[in-house]
Amino acid sequence: MRFDTLIRNGIIATATDTFASDLGIADGKIVALGQNLPAEGATNIVDAAGNYVIPGGIDVHTHLDMPFGGTKSADDFESGTIAAAFGGTTTLIDFAIQQKGQTLRTALDTWWKKADGKAAIDYGFHCIVTDLPEARLEEMKSLAGEGVTSFKLFMAYPGVFMVEDALIFKAMLAASDSGSMICMHAENGGAIDVIVRRALAEGKTAPKYHALTRPTTAEAEATGRAIALAEMAGSPVYIVHLSCSEALERVREARDRGLPVYAETCPQYLYLSIENFDVPGFEGAKYVFTPPLREKWHQERLWKGLAADQLQVVSTDHCPFCYKEQKELGKDDFTKIPNGGPGIEHRLSLVFTGGVHGGRFSVNRFVETVSTAPAKLFGLYPRKGTIAVGSDADLVIFDPNLEQVISAATHHMRVDYSMFEGIKVKGAPRQVFSRGRLLIDDGKFVGRAGHGEFIKRQRYNLR
Repeated sequence: MRFDTLIRNGIIATATDTFASDLGIADGKIVALGQNLPAEGATNIVDAAGNYVIPGGIDVHTHLDMPFGGTKSADDFESGTIAAAFGGTTTLIDFAIQQKGQTLRTALDTWWKKADGKAAIDYGFHCIVTDLPEARLEEMKSLAGEGVTSFKLFMAYPGVFMVEDALIFKAMLAASDSGSMICMHAENGGAIDVIVRRALAEGKTAPKYHALTRPTTAEAEATGRAIALAEMAGSPVYIVHLSCSEALERVREARDRGLPVYAETCPQYLYLSIENFDVPGFEGAKYVFTPPLREKWHQERLWKGLAADQLQVVSTDHCPFCYKEQKELGKDDFTKIPNGGPGIEHRLSLVFTGGVHGGRFSVNRFVETVSTAPAKLFGLYPRKGTIAVGSDADLVIFDPNLEQVISAATHHMRVDYSMFEGIKVKGAPRQVFSRGRLLIDDGKFVGRAGHGEFIKRQRYNLR
């Protein structure tokens, strides 16, 4: 057997197994696993001694080239996917936003144009639903048959994204019929809007009030309501960017009852807290995203939730806005600060550092949360999310002992600050492959924009 690339001497780590093996790649696929695979005829031979070989990371929550509040996120599909590759992510799922009165297909066409010819890694789309007359319900079912099998709805941002419970319930019924996943931004937007208006009336305009006006109770209530609606509809539901213990408890209770309820958290909720707002002047704007940062004690509860499979996925909610010019749009009013933060590049290293080196869970659980579980939940498995003969050769040679200090001075995201500035991580990619093509080689990008392909996803089938 001839290989385009032969990876030798590595430790293969999947969600279930850890074992020493060589790995052969041909035509973009994994074609052989085994000890002492023949090197004769291999075009490239990579020595992975001392490193893990893991499936490429899958980030199912990103916002590239996204309009928001009179500006747009700083990373487009070229810069954002290159930064993702540096961090070991080889597939992402971004969000196509339906405007009021627009068809879902028009929204998807808009985002396809944004990504086509730019993405350096493979990608798919969720569709954000803001308007759902009867015709759109049929369109949801049609798109699911074409590989767009997840739809996001908001319980927050009244007047912009927020939709009423009846529309959510209708969407969940359509999802149940078509094998789709409903992704839910769960916060009680109506109550939060009242709290925000009261704070502004009292002259409370600093960045920290973004967090103080979005209580954990509002997230927990909406999480419970989303779960109840999904249960009535017979639909799976996926709670995005879960940030607090109270919301996690709603998810745990539902899962203990056997309901198809899933949730993700993000590195910012595992590493940062409301204390990050206690910085001089307007610097706290760097930490304005939604849901907001919580008290520090929530962090350990979220780590435990990951270890116990109460939380299934770590994604980033990568939505970067530069501090200068963009975040400063809200200098006199925290509600005008563009919501979002940059994180697409450091997800794997942060989770490995806190999870594996932190003694909270195994390397296998690490692989599950950053790759395998998102692949299974969103219709990419087993093409992606695992290391097996026949799977795409999306692979990361991951050095568990490589130490780095996160900094805006060295990251590859197109944004002028880092949420994780100064945090030291241990464990990072040495080489990253997408469908057998080398993208990252010891800190250098050697891939190309446009390599990434749109991936049609399978229907939800984890019932």
